[in-house]
Amino acid sequence: MVTARNILITGSPGSGKTTLIDKISGKLPGQRPVGFYTQEIRQGGTRRGFEAISFDNTRMILAHTDIGGSFRLGKYGVDVEGFERFLEKIDIVGAAGELIVIDEIGKMECFSARFRQLVTKALDSDRVVIATVAEKGGSFIEEVKKRPDISLIQLTSRNRDQLVDDVLRLLSL
Repeated sequence: MVTARNILITGSPGSGKTTLIDKISGKLPGQRPVGFYTQEIRQGGTRRGFEAISFDNTRMILAHTDIGGSFRLGKYGVDVEGFERFLEKIDIVGAAGELIVIDEIGKMECFSARFRQLVTKALDSDRVVIATVAEKGGSFIEEVKKRPDISLIQLTSRNRDQLVDDVLRLLSL
């Protein structure tokens, strides 16, 4: 019996949100999670971009210092069209599985209208959603965090070690 259907984890950049999602997903192999997580791309010790990776290991470069174009976040160009093709391939809402994992509902991802629609459909579905969400962001990010059907968890250095167990308890899994 799930006690919280939509769990959003927020925290400052570098606080360990992706690491937490990875640990939680690793403890739920029987749930067949669908969705994706992001991973830094580092070259020579310097962060150069971000890669989106699905649970079936489909990969795409979401943002990189070498990507040009009009969609930019700081020094990173964001490949919105490539991200939307990636989302079509992994079919998060239509795929089988009880658990949807989205890392992250962030500024780069929200450049995509398809992504924003997918997040809304996932949160409205009867499936369990665990997602990370940017601590600060535009109107869509704020709307998602204010939904009445979510549990918003703030990740800090003090609670990071206990949150895996706390989230699993929320899910009653």
